[in-house]
Amino acid sequence: MTSLPPPAAELSADEARRIALRAQGFLGAVDRRAGVRGVLRHLGAVQLDTISVLARSHELIPYARLGAVGRKSVEDAYWSGGHSFEYWSHAACILPVEEWPHFAFRRRAYRSRPHWNHELPDGAYEQVIKQLRTEGPLTATDLGGAKNKGEWWDWSASKVAVERALMYGEVVCTERRGWKRVYDLAERAIPNAVLHDDLDDAECLRRLVRLAGQSLGVGTRADMADYHRLKGEQFDAVVADSGLVPVTVQGWSKPAWADPEALATEPRGRHRTTLLSPFDSLVWERARTERIFGFTHRLEAYVPKPKRIHGYFAMPLLSGGRLIGRVDPAREGRTLVAKQVSLDSPKAVRPMAQALLEAAEWVGCDAVRVERAGSPQEAATLTSALAT
Repeated sequence: MTSLPPPAAELSADEARRIALRAQGFLGAVDRRAGVRGVLRHLGAVQLDTISVLARSHELIPYARLGAVGRKSVEDAYWSGGHSFEYWSHAACILPVEEWPHFAFRRRAYRSRPHWNHELPDGAYEQVIKQLRTEGPLTATDLGGAKNKGEWWDWSASKVAVERALMYGEVVCTERRGWKRVYDLAERAIPNAVLHDDLDDAECLRRLVRLAGQSLGVGTRADMADYHRLKGEQFDAVVADSGLVPVTVQGWSKPAWADPEALATEPRGRHRTTLLSPFDSLVWERARTERIFGFTHRLEAYVPKPKRIHGYFAMPLLSGGRLIGRVDPAREGRTLVAKQVSLDSPKAVRPMAQALLEAAEWVGCDAVRVERAGSPQEAATLTSALAT
C-alpha cells in the first residue's frame, strides 16, 4: 500500500463542517450576479430527478443557495445559450459545458461496451443520427416514440439508439422539455473549443478529482470519488497530481484531502435558513453527512411506505450551519402541507416555520398546514410559529 504524504493541516470537526458549507455555497457572501449558472459552476454538477414535490430537485438547488429565484428563470439559466449539458456524473446531472472534455473517459468506457444491455435492429442507430441531423433538436417522441407496447422499461429502438448515442457522446441532451430529454448532435450543440475527446483518462480523472475537492472543500477518498461516481482506484491513481492536499480531521477515522484554497482562509459568514432537496450535493453521501453533521439522511421515496421513518421526500432543514430537522412536504392546491415533521430539538421549531413559509411563497402557496410532527405538542408549537 502506498504511504500517504504528511498532512498539510489538522482540522477540527467544526472547521471541516464550515469548510464543507462554504465549498457548497452555503457560507459566506453569495455571488448573486452569477445567479443559477454561478451555482452550477460552483458545484460542478446539479443532479436531476423525476420526483417533484415542492419543485424538481434541480430547481431546489439554486433556491437553497440564492433564495426565491423565479422558477422559469432557473430553467432558462440552465438550458439557454448552450451553457450546460446533461450527462452521467454523480447520477444524471446538469453539467457546465466547459467540462465536456473531462467526461471523455466515461464516453470511451461506454463505447467499449458491445451492446449496453439492448440489442438494436440494423440501421436504427444511423437512422436516429440522420433524423437529428436533418430535423433536430428532438425528443424521443419526435424520433418515433420512447416505448414499445410492453412494460415501462421496454424502450423502442429509436429510444435505445438515441440513449446509446448520448452515452457515446455523439448526441447530447441540451434541455428537458416537459421532463423529456431534448437531444441534439454534439457537433451542433457543444462549442467547438471544448468538443473533443483529446484528454486521456488520467487527465480527465485528475480534473474531476480536483473539481470534487473544490466542491466539497474537504473529504475522504470515498467522499471525493463519489462526487462524480469515480472508482476508488481511479481516485488513488490521480490524487497525488490533482492539486489536493492531505489533511487530518479530528474525529474522522479515515485519511482526508482538501482543496488548498479552502484552507487558505477561515470560513466566515452566515447563510439563510432553508430546506434542502434530498438530492442536494451537500447531503449526497450518507456516511459523509453523518460524519460532518451527525445527521442521518436517507431518501425514503423508494422505501415501502410502512417502513418509512421520515416520509417520502423528507427535506433536511439547514439552519445555523447545522442540519436540525426535516419535513416531508406535499401540496394541496395553494396549501403547502407538512405531512411529517421531525425536529432535533425545540430550538428547531422557529427555523422550520421560517423555512416552510419561505418555500410556500416560492412555489405559489399562501398557507402552510402541519399534518404530523414528533408529538401533538410539537405540531401545535410549529403551527403557532407559522402564524406569527
